[in-house]
Amino acid sequence: MTTDPAITAVAALDDVLRRGMYAYIRRARRPVTRDEAAASVGISRKLAAFHLDKLVGAGLLRARYEPVGGIRKVGRTPKVYEPAETDIQVTIPERRHEVLAGILMDAVLAEGEGESARQSAVRVAGRRGEELGASERARAKPGRLGAERALTLLEGLLSRHGFEPSRESATCVRLRNCPFHPLAARAPELVCGINHAFLDGVLTGLEASKVQAVLVPRPGECCVELRSSPQSDRP
Repeated sequence: MTTDPAITAVAALDDVLRRGMYAYIRRARRPVTRDEAAASVGISRKLAAFHLDKLVGAGLLRARYEPVGGIRKVGRTPKVYEPAETDIQVTIPERRHEVLAGILMDAVLAEGEGESARQSAVRVAGRRGEELGASERARAKPGRLGAERALTLLEGLLSRHGFEPSRESATCVRLRNCPFHPLAARAPELVCGINHAFLDGVLTGLEASKVQAVLVPRPGECCVELRSSPQSDRP
């Protein structure tokens, strides 16, 4: 599911007055006062202040006190509003096309001599995944990981990245959502290869040697399944 802040931001726009003022402030390309915002939708300054502060609280606007036009006048400095420098996206089920785009861009820029574009993309995906896994390991500090503990950590990590993991058994996690759909459907061999490399990299960075990422394509789901590796059962 899309993160709570994004849903909160979109929910804040489910009001025609807030939507109108937000659109006006984005078009203005400069800090806007409460009076100007109120006039843009035909409401009182007091009511505008209420709605504007809701938009600030939702992360859509930022506010500060600033003289209008840079000219200081007698009296209280007015509060002005401008768009926050954030991108808000809500997708259900969750999509992470920006991750795929970033991998492909880096692959183009970092393509080695004698390396194909596909090989470069797979290499970059593995590195990206390893960075993510290492970051999670540094955060969680789990110590030596057995298969079951590693899969539990992976459930939390991959849930935050839109894969909708489902624990099928103590030793298997299926990924119910493909964050790269529908692009994966257009070029499954390429995108699934990148995804597989990415998740392999996550395992490497997490130091989850008792778990393996296995390609098991299923309609409507991620192409990868996480399982305890055969050697994890050995003494």
